Amino acid sequence: MQLVANYSCSTGEGPLWHPDEELLYWVDIPVGCLYSYDPKSNSSRKILQSGQIGGFTIQTDGTLLLFMEKGAVRLLRDGKLTTIVDEIKGEEHSRFNDVIAAPDGSVFCGTMPSDKKTGSLYKLGLDKKISLVIEDAGISNGLGFSNDLRHIYHTNSINRTISKFEFDADNSRIGNGEIIVTTPNNAGVPDGMTVDADDCIWSARWDGWALYRYDADGEEIDRINFEVKKVSCPTFGGTNYEDIYVTTAGGEDPDNNGTFAGGLFKLKSFAKGKEEYRSKIEI
Repeated sequence: MQLVANYSCSTGEGPLWHPDEELLYWVDIPVGCLYSYDPKSNSSRKILQSGQIGGFTIQTDGTLLLFMEKGAVRLLRDGKLTTIVDEIKGEEHSRFNDVIAAPDGSVFCGTMPSDKKTGSLYKLGLDKKISLVIEDAGISNGLGFSNDLRHIYHTNSINRTISKFEFDADNSRIGNGEIIVTTPNNAGVPDGMTVDADDCIWSARWDGWALYRYDADGEEIDRINFEVKKVSCPTFGGTNYEDIYVTTAGGEDPDNNGTFAGGLFKLKSFAKGKEEYRSKIEI
C-alpha cells in the first residue's frame, strides 16, 4: 500500500481513472476541490476549487461532468464551468454524494439527506432531464454494475446496506432489489464501491479502517486493513486497470482518524478492474 497524495482531505471521495489522460481524479467534497494524480511522474495537483462536488463522470469527449450542491450539474471544460442543471426542487439544502455513468450514457446520481428530506437516487437522462429513481435512499452512496449488466448495486449508508437490483441496461431502468450486505453496527459504514473484472464488489468502510471485497451475492471474500479510520471509495486504474486507488477522509483530525487520514492510496492487487462507463449528456 502506497500513499500517493496527501491533501488531508476532509472528505476525499469519488476516485475515477481517466484513460485518455492516464490520470486519477478525485474530490474533497465539502471544500469543492478537484485533484488529479499522475502515476508516471508520481505527482498530484489541484485542478479546481468551486462549490461542493459530490461526484463526477467523464463525458465521451473526455471532459468532466460535476455533480454539486442543490442538485446542480456543471461541465468542466478548459478550466471553466458551464451549468447543465441549475438545481433540483427539494434538494436546496442538500448536495449530490455518489454518482455513476450507466452503459447508455445516463447518470445515476444520489444525494445526501437534509433536515427537509432523506437522500434520494436520481437519474440524469441524456436530454438533461432529472427523474427520481429511489425516493428514500438514506445516504445514497456507492454504485456499481454487474459485468453482465443484469444488476446494479446501491449502497445506503444510513441503513448500512448494499442492495442488488435488477437492471434493464437497454432502458437504464432499475427493477426489484434485495439487500445482500448489512454491516455490523460496530464495524463502520459501507461507503463508496466499485466492481472488478471478476464481478466482485469492493466496498470502502467509513469508520471501519478497511476495504472489503464481496462476491456477487454479498459474501465477504477478502479484507484490506488501513491505518486510516474513514476509508471512503475505491476504483481501479492504470493502463491495464491493475491498480486500486482508494480515497480516505478525516484529514482535519489525524489524531483520531490516522496520521495519513484524507490521503489517496494506491494498492497493487491480485484483482483487475475495468473501464467505467462514460456519460453522454447533451451539452
